[in-house]
Amino acid sequence: SAPGSEVMSPARVPSEEALCEAIETLARRLHPNIDKRVRVGMDTTLDRDLGLDSLSRVELLTRIEREFGVSMSERDMVEAQTPRDILRALRSRAASKPGPRPVAPGPEADSLKAEAGDLSESPGDAKTLIQALLWHIRTHPERTHVQLLDDDAGPRRLSYGELLSQSQAFAAGFRAQGLEPGQAVAIMLPTGADYLFSFFGVLLAGGIPVPLYPPARIAQIEDHFRRHARILGNARATMLVTFHQVKQVARLLASQVEGLRNIVTPDELRSHGALAEIFSAGADDIAFLQYTSGSTGDPKGVVLTHGNIFSNAASMRRALEVSASDVFVSWLPLYHDMGLIGAWLGSVLYGFPLVLMSPLSFLRRPENWLKAIQDYGGTISGGPNFGFELCVRRIRDGDIEGLDLSSWRLAFNGAEPVSPSTIAAFTRRFRAYGFTPRAMTPVYGLAEATLGVAFTPVNRGPRIDRIKRETLARTGMAVPADENGADVAEYVSVGLPIPEFEVRIVDDTGQEAAEREEGALEFKGPSTTSGYFRNSAASKALFHDGWMVSGDRGYIAEGEVYVTGRTKDVVIRGGRNIHPYELEEGIAGIEGVRRGCVAVFGAAEAESGTERLIVVAETRERDESRLRTMRKAIDSLIQDLLGMPADEVVLAPPRTVLKTSSGKIRHAAIRDLYEKGRLEPRTRAVWVQLVRLAFAGLAPSMRRWRRSAGSLIFAAYALVLLGAGVAVTWPLVVFSSSPASGFRRAGKVARTLLRLARVPLTIRGETNIPDEGAFVLVSNHASYLDGLALVAALPRPVSFIAKRELAGPAFTRLFLIKIGARFVERFDKQRVLGDARAAASALESGIPLAYFAEGTFHRMPGLLPFQLGAFAAAVASGAAVVPVTIRGTRSMLRGNSWLARRGTIRIEVLEPVLPSSNAAQSEWERAVDLRDQTRALMLRHCGEPDLGERTVLLELEKQKRSSEKQ
Repeated sequence: SAPGSEVMSPARVPSEEALCEAIETLARRLHPNIDKRVRVGMDTTLDRDLGLDSLSRVELLTRIEREFGVSMSERDMVEAQTPRDILRALRSRAASKPGPRPVAPGPEADSLKAEAGDLSESPGDAKTLIQALLWHIRTHPERTHVQLLDDDAGPRRLSYGELLSQSQAFAAGFRAQGLEPGQAVAIMLPTGADYLFSFFGVLLAGGIPVPLYPPARIAQIEDHFRRHARILGNARATMLVTFHQVKQVARLLASQVEGLRNIVTPDELRSHGALAEIFSAGADDIAFLQYTSGSTGDPKGVVLTHGNIFSNAASMRRALEVSASDVFVSWLPLYHDMGLIGAWLGSVLYGFPLVLMSPLSFLRRPENWLKAIQDYGGTISGGPNFGFELCVRRIRDGDIEGLDLSSWRLAFNGAEPVSPSTIAAFTRRFRAYGFTPRAMTPVYGLAEATLGVAFTPVNRGPRIDRIKRETLARTGMAVPADENGADVAEYVSVGLPIPEFEVRIVDDTGQEAAEREEGALEFKGPSTTSGYFRNSAASKALFHDGWMVSGDRGYIAEGEVYVTGRTKDVVIRGGRNIHPYELEEGIAGIEGVRRGCVAVFGAAEAESGTERLIVVAETRERDESRLRTMRKAIDSLIQDLLGMPADEVVLAPPRTVLKTSSGKIRHAAIRDLYEKGRLEPRTRAVWVQLVRLAFAGLAPSMRRWRRSAGSLIFAAYALVLLGAGVAVTWPLVVFSSSPASGFRRAGKVARTLLRLARVPLTIRGETNIPDEGAFVLVSNHASYLDGLALVAALPRPVSFIAKRELAGPAFTRLFLIKIGARFVERFDKQRVLGDARAAASALESGIPLAYFAEGTFHRMPGLLPFQLGAFAAAVASGAAVVPVTIRGTRSMLRGNSWLARRGTIRIEVLEPVLPSSNAAQSEWERAVDLRDQTRALMLRHCGEPDLGERTVLLELEKQKRSSEKQ
């Protein structure tokens, strides 16, 4: 039903018949395809009999509350499995206040708002989490650290002082239980104060915390613990901290985990006084092990040191402009890196107050999240894409009347594919409540990086790329689609690499891909993990030529990173790369298919050498005619999107599609079940498959071979051309009669080389170059090819300004002098001033000069800060500055590489910029203004992000660290 359409009933305890009738009615309203033969009785199970997953169960129970006007506790919501359980909970809560009881802020909300921002410094000298906490204790022990929100117990304020004192008590408990430094302790607790005390208690006692997600229901504890047994064994955990109900079952299963000596509860830990002697950790010591979500058959525990956490947090802080004046509101679970590092440990490191609510509180009533942002003045909050989608679908207008989200400046969206439709729907729905569209901030990160890798620039808003779907599948190129074009795929940019991080895309040959070419996403940065704990094989596969393999696929366009899917999830069928996510999202919208419960994957086909496209979609429908209709709808959708049908559509019962703890589809595990015949798919005759795929079978291997061979052949050909070009050009230039003649000869050879290499060179705005007289040409610098491109494109000779190091070897010195180049000093300040005066004199004598204003280039896209020399010379001589942007050369030849790739070079000459004639300004001030004006103009046309401010900040920090060492 539509938001706001339901009316709260007065509080009453229903009879058994009324409750069963209400559950059946509501269940069918939520899911019309439940088998009509199912009749709800007092012992009907919500999951097995009605096929309701955790989200559906919470939604049904929430509507039961509204129907009878009685609130249930969070634990009741989790544990209730039958109508009998629900009735028992309703009777026990009959005296509660009717209707939904959202989190009430109380007076502490105003106190927290006032307190936020009064911290003028951060623990800059700290190297470990323990040192950071002790800094807070020394400076402001009573400052609010965490505001815990509990639907049942109410808000609880936690100061830094209480965090330390309680953690010391827990540390004493760990020591009393025999914990020794370096041993791992698994923490299997729900969100709450005991989790925080346990985590820091392990650190203070010298142990290594291992966060594990707690069981959703006690009835499933045995299966839950068995899934974690391999993680506990891999981590060599000696102790497990959990709550009382889990301990009773876990004791019986502890024999499965060698070395697991003790299973303890928080109450048992806090009864041993306080640990006086705190363990002294170093920056290189392990802070905790973050086990990645997914199948636990091959546990992968990411090793994260204190140094990793500090480094990544510092990079994220600069990218997001975080300060102690922010208020972070989080419902993210603490066993997940986004909730643990981004929210809680970020608060420890930088002092912003954290408002923390349980994930169940959010799932139960998503409006609780938004109300907490309003009540506590939240400025930073976010979560996976499904959280925003849940708000759109589940929140009723009547529950958020008067809501004000205007304080929310950064709504990060990550941890799973970001949906353009979700972004649009959330922004449209909540804009009326003060939500700013620019606040939506798609991000990208993973545990192997500690957390963050790429973020959307603050206050910019999301950027969505519309590309030709068929072209991407066929060629691997993300070609922009026409405005009204059909067959369009949309991908959301996850932004730019955060400071000190680099991202690259590599093709099937392992070489860096060109602009807008899809491939495997790799990254490097100072906070990347050293590997997986006690898993050398997986650790070795994590690195490629010094870069970390993300396991994701994507492309880079104008410096922005776009993630297209998981590497291992891409289906290669008949030579086409098919991304499951878009198909899964489309199939989920078909009537009868359970949303979020669709898996698309490729199954190996030995006879044909390609993959079969398999679709597994969950449904509660059992009527055969309805199932045939659904299969036909799915086939039609895939045919429309791909131009080909699926090889197999499996309509499976609920809970067939396996998911990770964070809700991601486990494609590999489902494929394994399918290939073992455990999904009981309908198989086509072998001869039908062979007929359909006979010709397509060779395509994947042929396409990969052709791409690899083509890339290597072109790179070799380009090197030969370059060598031949140098051999021809050098004598032609060196023995020319004048620099102008040498420049023109070099230009002819450069144009010939580009034609032979089949590299298109286009130039726009050529008329902006003056026909006569002096000017200062200022260009961006992206590659070693930039000089060749300018020489080939410019209609009249210019004198290039080159670094003095190139004047050393006679071979390059003679060539550059003969095309009119002038050498300048970059490091000796006295010679720098002399070179500037000489440049001004050359301009005054009518010689045009050409500068690469950045002074250098690097492999990542982005416009670096400009040096001042070109603009000082222009001001001193009164010459105009002609800005020029070069695009395409960076993709063709990256920094630190000599393997050239095919591409297109585009040069645009912008309108000249004249120096200011303001007599009140000094020459230096006018040069700075001219530089800033020129750079701003070039930034709008170069198609790359602005790295100026970021680079300056990094340089200042390096200088600060250097001075501190001295």
